[in-house]
Amino acid sequence: MPHSLVSHFAYRSIFHRFSMIATSFVAGVVGLGPVTKSIFASDVVTIAGTGVSGLERGEQIAKETPVGEPYGIAKGPDGALYICEIATHVVRRLDEATGKIAIVAGNGKQGYSGDGGPATEAELNEPYEVRFDDAGNMFFVEMKNNIVRRVDAKSGIISTVAGTGDAGFSGDGDAATKATLNRPHSITLDNQGNLYICDIGNHRVRIVNLTSGVIDTFCGTGDKKPTPDGSPLKGTPLNGPRALDFDGKHSLYLALREGNTVYRIDLQKKTLHHLAGTGKNGFTGNGGPAKQATLSGPKGIAIGPNGDVYLADTESHSIRVIRAASGILDLIVGDGKRGDGPDGDPLKCRTARPHGVFVDRHGNVYIGDSETHRVRRLLAE
Repeated sequence: MPHSLVSHFAYRSIFHRFSMIATSFVAGVVGLGPVTKSIFASDVVTIAGTGVSGLERGEQIAKETPVGEPYGIAKGPDGALYICEIATHVVRRLDEATGKIAIVAGNGKQGYSGDGGPATEAELNEPYEVRFDDAGNMFFVEMKNNIVRRVDAKSGIISTVAGTGDAGFSGDGDAATKATLNRPHSITLDNQGNLYICDIGNHRVRIVNLTSGVIDTFCGTGDKKPTPDGSPLKGTPLNGPRALDFDGKHSLYLALREGNTVYRIDLQKKTLHHLAGTGKNGFTGNGGPAKQATLSGPKGIAIGPNGDVYLADTESHSIRVIRAASGILDLIVGDGKRGDGPDGDPLKCRTARPHGVFVDRHGNVYIGDSETHRVRRLLAE
């Protein structure tokens, strides 16, 4: 792994400009619902990808380089953006200061190999989401391999930290590397050294103590049933736990893909609290109470610096946000219809089944626009 994985640089956006786009209540768009006034600091811009899937090796100019179905995205401690690509089976690093992109994990071949060696020589199988611990070590989940892997920040060596490679449900109370997972999709880490895994095929969230290496079920019963508001973690079902994020304090945020809802998990009280979605599939309620809105298969979630909860509402081809201060659900990118841009006005920039969303400490929003094979950015509001 190149030293860039852990080096720090002063990040400054070259696209910074101030413009304000105000949108009053919009009517006549089928399924859109009312859209309240929104103010944007910038247009949406493509920062990586050409619109076609592909894999080019070496350091390249990101906007001129094909990417292959970007899913999970996150910024590392070096300020660079890391991108999981399921079509090319690699994780790439985008340095926004230079506009260059390069592979940091995966050799481009679909498979499961390479543990104990350089991450760039390993075979991966659909890396879905990427996160970093406080030491700069990179973790990512491979859905088709049913595993979570770790890349050491100093040596660049890759290893498996959870899963055997086989699909199943086993291993609670034992070493995570002996346990089986079933189509894990999303991961996050807290500030206590724990790794959380959305084990979607098992309808559970699993937890790995990274010090002991032991795995357990954190929440979920394995049943596809509704999740009552205020329920205790133990004994409460989850319907399709798909995406997780940690707020850096005392809460996890969980999107249920099949359940079409969002919950806050209080880590101190060990309870689940309903934030958004009626449970029905749809694209209504923009500008109104988030709990009364319908969602459409959310598969990405990210917490903004002010506590707002951002969603990649995948099947509505949009990015939506639950406002922490008001509980209102706003639409910030897309119009509910599938498409490819154009870059510019966020509410006119269509996306195609976005899976990844990340918000940095400045409030800039990054989008893994999966089926347009692009990574897009919206500067902070």
